[in-house]
Amino acid sequence: MNVFDMIGPVMIGPSSSHTAGAARIGYIASLLLGEAPVRADILLHGSFARTYKGHGTDKALIAGILGMRPDDGRIRYSPELARQQGLAVTLAPGQIEGAHPNTARITLWGQSGKQISVQGASIGGGSVRITQVNGMAVEITGQHITFIVLHRDAPGTIAAVTEMMAQQQVNICSFHLSRLEKGGTACMTIEVDGQIDPRLNDAIGRLPNILSSTVLVPD
Repeated sequence: MNVFDMIGPVMIGPSSSHTAGAARIGYIASLLLGEAPVRADILLHGSFARTYKGHGTDKALIAGILGMRPDDGRIRYSPELARQQGLAVTLAPGQIEGAHPNTARITLWGQSGKQISVQGASIGGGSVRITQVNGMAVEITGQHITFIVLHRDAPGTIAAVTEMMAQQQVNICSFHLSRLEKGGTACMTIEVDGQIDPRLNDAIGRLPNILSSTVLVPD
């Protein structure tokens, strides 16, 4: 156990689960979109749906979508900042079958028309688990450097990505693949040990059949 486990994250309160975790979910969604968002539809499940106003979960999610981290003092003003930046936000409670009580599903649209849907749960102490990207099952905790690679389900694509990592002496500690249908869009989530060359993610993004590559680096 480390100090973070005992005292929780540096954050704007009141709740690590409902505020810090929510901000991280929104932030990951914004990274996966990869461009300035113009619209956000947010579905809140479980305790997120019941207590979001009192705990500031709505503000934290919006703040994360705007690129803010859990310790950003502007979180409390995020709805107003979203309006100023041209981000239209729709927030609604609902039910997500089998989901963790602190779950949000965020669908974002960017300036170019790009769309991404991310479902994530705040599991305590500011930690999160991303469970879906564009309807595909994933396992992203953010505790390791993680590559999220959206790609066409084509022969040789996985080998090309992992071979490039091997050439850079990157050690893979976890790999997960999900797809909606054969030959359609698929998603690799790859957790790695140690440090990486900052140029690796861009190089992966230029490989054949890669739609986008996003790297998450732990706080």
